[in-house]
Amino acid sequence: MKKRAPHTHRELELLDALRRLGGAARNSDLAKTLDVSEETVRRTIKALSKSGAIERVHGGAYLAGTQGDPSFFRRIAQHSDEKRLIGAKVAAMVREGMTLFLDVGSTTAFVAEELRQRSNLTVVTNSIGVAQTLVGVNNNRVHLLGGEMQSDERGSFGHVTHRQARRFAFDLAVLSTDAISARQGFLYLSAAEADLASVVADSAERSLVAVAHFKYGETAPYCGPDPRRVHDMVTDLAPEGELAAAFRDWGIKIHLATGAESRAGKK
Repeated sequence: MKKRAPHTHRELELLDALRRLGGAARNSDLAKTLDVSEETVRRTIKALSKSGAIERVHGGAYLAGTQGDPSFFRRIAQHSDEKRLIGAKVAAMVREGMTLFLDVGSTTAFVAEELRQRSNLTVVTNSIGVAQTLVGVNNNRVHLLGGEMQSDERGSFGHVTHRQARRFAFDLAVLSTDAISARQGFLYLSAAEADLASVVADSAERSLVAVAHFKYGETAPYCGPDPRRVHDMVTDLAPEGELAAAFRDWGIKIHLATGAESRAGKK
C-alpha cells in the first residue's frame, strides 16, 4: 500500500489558517492571512484537496470531514469584507481580562480571529471554530460548552449548553442573528440558537450583536433575546427609518465598523 506523503510546510500553514478562520475561507482571505499570492493559495488548495484534507469550492475551500449541510462554510465566505471590519470593531471594544461569550455565527468567527491579538481573556463558546481559533493563544482560557452537537452550525446546543452557560459571569456576550425586525427584534432560523442567545443575554453584564446590514428587514421564525437586553450593535451600515427608530426605543447603541462611513457614501 502506497504511503501518503506528509503535508508540506505551506500546506500545514494553510490548514491552520482555515481552522483559525472558522473552517472555511475564500482564496483572497487565505492569501491575506498567509501573506502570499492567491495563486500560491490555489496551488496549495489543489494539493490538499487531492490528499482529501480539504474540499474545494468556487473561490475558496473548507476543511474536509464535516458532516451534514456545509451551509456554515458558505455563509462565512459571503460578505467577508464587511464581516472582517465588524470583527475588528468588536475586538477593539474588548478589554484584556474580560470574560466573553462568542456564539457560532459566521461574523463571530471573524471576531474570534481578531481576538487572537488580545490576552488573558476567558472565552466561553459553543462554537468548535471559535474554540480552535483562540485556544492556546496569549494566555487566553477557552471553555467549550457541552450539549448536543449540530453539524451544520459546528456547535453545541440544548439544555446542557444552557446550564453550563449560566455558570459564567459574562462581561460581554457577542451574539449573531439571522434577521432583524423593527417589530420583533433579533430573529433566528434555528430555535436552538434563539434559545441559547436569550439565555446568554440574560447572563451577561453587556450584550452585543455583531451583524452586517444585509440582515436588516429579513425574516426568520424564532425570536431571540429581548432587544432591551441588548446594549450594542456593531454593523457596517447604520439602520434607517422604522428600524432606526426601533433601535432608539430599545436603547441599543449603534457602532459603525471602521470604513463603513466611506462605503455608505458610495451607495
